[in-house]
Amino acid sequence: MTNRSIDVKEAIQIVRELRAQNYNAYFAGGCVRDLVMKQDPKDYDIATSATPDEVARIFPKCVEVGKEFGVMLVVKGKQHFEVATFRREGPYRDGRHPDGISFTTPAEDAKRRDFTVNGLFYDPIKQSIIDYVHGVNDIRAKTIRTIGEPEDRFEEDRLRLLRAIRFASNLGFGVEPRTWLAMTRLAKKIHSVSQERIRDELVKMFTRPHADRALTLLEESGLLKEVLPEVEAMKGVRQPPEFHPEGDVFTHTRLLMGQLKEPPPALAFGALLHDVGKPKTYSDEGKRIHFYHHARIGAEMAREILKRLRFSNQETEDVVSCVEHHMTFADVKKMRLGKLIRFVTRKTFPIELELHRIDCLASHGELDLYRFLKRKVRELKREELKPKSIVNGYDLIQLGIPAGPIRRTILEEAYSLQLEGKLSSREEALKWIVTNFVREASKDAEQGRGE
Repeated sequence: MTNRSIDVKEAIQIVRELRAQNYNAYFAGGCVRDLVMKQDPKDYDIATSATPDEVARIFPKCVEVGKEFGVMLVVKGKQHFEVATFRREGPYRDGRHPDGISFTTPAEDAKRRDFTVNGLFYDPIKQSIIDYVHGVNDIRAKTIRTIGEPEDRFEEDRLRLLRAIRFASNLGFGVEPRTWLAMTRLAKKIHSVSQERIRDELVKMFTRPHADRALTLLEESGLLKEVLPEVEAMKGVRQPPEFHPEGDVFTHTRLLMGQLKEPPPALAFGALLHDVGKPKTYSDEGKRIHFYHHARIGAEMAREILKRLRFSNQETEDVVSCVEHHMTFADVKKMRLGKLIRFVTRKTFPIELELHRIDCLASHGELDLYRFLKRKVRELKREELKPKSIVNGYDLIQLGIPAGPIRRTILEEAYSLQLEGKLSSREEALKWIVTNFVREASKDAEQGRGE
């Protein structure tokens, strides 16, 4: 459950209304952890002795998001609050869902949760913590520990393998040794989890604090080679020391991820995958290491990875653009003005520019191209950066230009000349096309007939 602006007063009111009907009710889970850590919760979940039907009777505005598991969504104004009945769960035979549930006490409910730091309750009326699992001690010790036997908890829902990594990295915590050992033993079982659920955990890891630590823990646990083998393949791939004094491709990527500050998914995964093509394109010609066409090949690989993880088409295209164009920044000072304007007016350019900046900081540290582009963008903002093209595809059809790549080439070149001020009207542009393309096309046609 996510709300843009959480009103704790509404959450407390839900607890009060449940108590008024003689039901027990507490705040539960992550919001309690946040309160113990003196952080502002992103949401407030409530656990109660009231059954789903009883919750629906008390709160007319309800959504049955998981009634079979005792979970209801109570609507208060524009805010939604998850209200779940204290429950005990039966065996997990599918590695995700319990075969059945039964309603129970707060103590039993706490023991069926994943990690001790998430197994706390809070009484907002008395302002007191209810801790059946020693979660407060683990928060103070900055430790992620399963509730009960680690392998049992992970076998119940194997996504918890990734959740442990996510909580440890986002919170800056360590993982308790027995919990860690179970994670390494069970890493291969992550394949029983759907790609959509894996994607969602990876997004949370890499768009929140300490993305570099998430990458490190994924690699050390053995989970990286299971969920992102293409990133695992970066390990040990050497780079030219004059450009990458930091080390191999994996080390560079990890350092780059450490530069992220709660980025949007496109930037996070653009950063993670920007050099994914290097292992396949590595060549050592003796004097120097090369990665010919690694940006293009990396973009193709990124597309397949994101497709596998069920990212949306738009998210995929944004990340692919980041990967495909990250080497183009090396040529920006040599670009004609028209091409430069087209480059910086693309939708993904701001994300790509930030990727370029942190890519430099994670390697040679030189930011002269970044500063050059920032200056250019400021200068160009005084003008109309993206005017409408003065010619279009219909004009080319009227001029008899044959279908094919030639049309795109003509339109791009004409637009560049327009941006540079060398073509200022449709008439000038048509004359330029006739002079440079129609006449040449006619000559080629005449030569073809002669042969």
